[in-house]
Amino acid sequence: MTVIVRDVRPEDAGGFARVRRAAFPYMLATAEQTAAAWAHAHPDAHARPLVAVTEDGDVIGTAEVALAHESPEPGIGSVNVGVDPAHRGRGAGALLLRAAEEHLAERGATTLYSWVLDTPGDRAFAGRHGYAPSRSARFLRLDLASAALPPRREPPAGVELRTAAGFAAAPRPLFELDAATSADEPGDVAAVLDDYAHWLATTWNNPLLDRELSVVAVVDGVPAAFTAALTDGLGRYGSGMTGTAPAFRGRGLAKLVKNESLHRARAAGCREAFTGNDAANGPMLAVNAWFGYEVAATEVRHVRTLG
Repeated sequence: MTVIVRDVRPEDAGGFARVRRAAFPYMLATAEQTAAAWAHAHPDAHARPLVAVTEDGDVIGTAEVALAHESPEPGIGSVNVGVDPAHRGRGAGALLLRAAEEHLAERGATTLYSWVLDTPGDRAFAGRHGYAPSRSARFLRLDLASAALPPRREPPAGVELRTAAGFAAAPRPLFELDAATSADEPGDVAAVLDDYAHWLATTWNNPLLDRELSVVAVVDGVPAAFTAALTDGLGRYGSGMTGTAPAFRGRGLAKLVKNESLHRARAAGCREAFTGNDAANGPMLAVNAWFGYEVAATEVRHVRTLG
């Protein structure tokens, strides 16, 4: 059966999300979130989402393709390919990768990064296409329905817990906190978060963001730590980001906000919780182990130099 790779169309959002969930079941994806990501892609990213479809028009593979526009280093691109497990072995992944590489090369990319599942088949696929392994990351799962969460506790003196919903009228302090905590997050590609309008469109107004379950620790009136909660309406909860501003680290604030968020999520009917951490992010791996998260999958970042 013929496989065709093409640019996405609005009606592909549901199929795109379905394939992402099938290929990476520990990640949250919905049609609404997918469509919003396409609509609000930063122009400097030159994003080009692609799909692989059958002759009948069924989406069986996806590719997320963009330049790392937030990186101070030019020429970095990313391509992440996912194929429905029921349709592997038909060449969809190779076709998607080729189209993505051509697009990024035409826009000046010289170094490409791609996350690859840590399985023999996936790593062999990456190697055949010239990608070498770099750092790894772990995807973690918590059975939230039965987990023995630590009991809620009163915040220390001077610390107040608020939900992100309480910042709806003026969310800029959360943007500044997100930028401060992201600045030293482990990773291959450095990123500078300095575009408030784009953050509003893609993070604050992300359809998956649940502001009632996202929790912020405010210390003496200053937002100091937060955890961003994502929900998909299917009983699944994801941690978008958990971070503490450098001046407030070492006080247990990450555990405090995450525990409050997980309790709220369970009360709201969420049954599974997912998160992901770079393998070098020891502090957050320790926090998640404390809650009882277990490794669901491992990905390895692969890199290829063009030219």
